[in-house]
Amino acid sequence: MSPKYGWAFVATGVLHFLRPKMYEAIMPDYLPAHRELVYASGVTEALGGLAVQHPATRRFGGWLLVLTVLGVYPANIHMALHPERYPQIPKAALYARLPLQLPMLWWAWRMARSGRASAADGQAS
Repeated sequence: MSPKYGWAFVATGVLHFLRPKMYEAIMPDYLPAHRELVYASGVTEALGGLAVQHPATRRFGGWLLVLTVLGVYPANIHMALHPERYPQIPKAALYARLPLQLPMLWWAWRMARSGRASAADGQAS
């Protein structure tokens, strides 16, 4: 498993700060503090993407990205359930995004599992 895909998470994370309104527009209405959540998810995406680049932090970065992908999944569901809010995106594409999150989740999980275990993980109990 190559950590090179982590750079896509870094780029996307940075984009949260450059284009926050774009991400706010896809957030479910029931979530509070949209701007703050956009920034928080941008930080976790960028940090996770950077962390998977080095073996010493790969495990942490992988788990951070697993949690991030799971955490932003409601926005993808929200978009699919409310296609009228996103007329610029074909309805089929909104639904196609849902299963496309699975390869990202799988990759992040693989990064978490391939990372160097901490000293505590290697100790017998």
